[in-house]
Amino acid sequence: MAVTQAILDALHDVMASPWVYLALFALAMLDGFFPVVPAETSVITAGVFAASTGAPDLALVIVVAALGAFVGDHISYAIGRTTNQRLRNGKRSGKAFAWAQQALAERGGLVLVVARYIPGGRTACTLTMGAVAHPRRSFALFDAVAAVSWAVYSGLIGYVGGAAFENDPIKGLLLGLGIAVTITVVVEVVRYLRHRRVARRPEPELVATRD
Repeated sequence: MAVTQAILDALHDVMASPWVYLALFALAMLDGFFPVVPAETSVITAGVFAASTGAPDLALVIVVAALGAFVGDHISYAIGRTTNQRLRNGKRSGKAFAWAQQALAERGGLVLVVARYIPGGRTACTLTMGAVAHPRRSFALFDAVAAVSWAVYSGLIGYVGGAAFENDPIKGLLLGLGIAVTITVVVEVVRYLRHRRVARRPEPELVATRD
């Protein structure tokens, strides 16, 4: 807790400096595999300052946060790839590994987008996707969607909500969970409708051919 507050205090000191963009990039990246780093709070705080003082620039805050999150997620994915055998062979982790494989098989990379808004979900999901060797191209595509949506969401919470969200992070957390639930419901509805349409599709009739 003290470390988190120290990071936020240091960030406040450089809000009007170009160094703030490097700091936000680094925090968003580290948060991908070291989730105690206050990346989301930092982006929200930058949004608050952007609204109240005009510095830093909100668009640049969103861009560097998204890039940092994208890079950090790929580092976490790489860590998962190097520890996949350990996860497969572990007594407890083996069951979680099998469950993750099934979830990814059913929902694909959309799991990554939803997990972004669940506390601790980001790191767990990226590590698991690396461990199960989820296709890197698919991972990069869905991670780009997740990183950009997260950066926009965090920046706008600070910019629009101002100090209300900075001083009461529970509201920001509840909003994030609400977004996660909404995305999950939409994904499940679309998946259900697609499966229903496939189930109703008539089987092609076999046409006899003459030799």
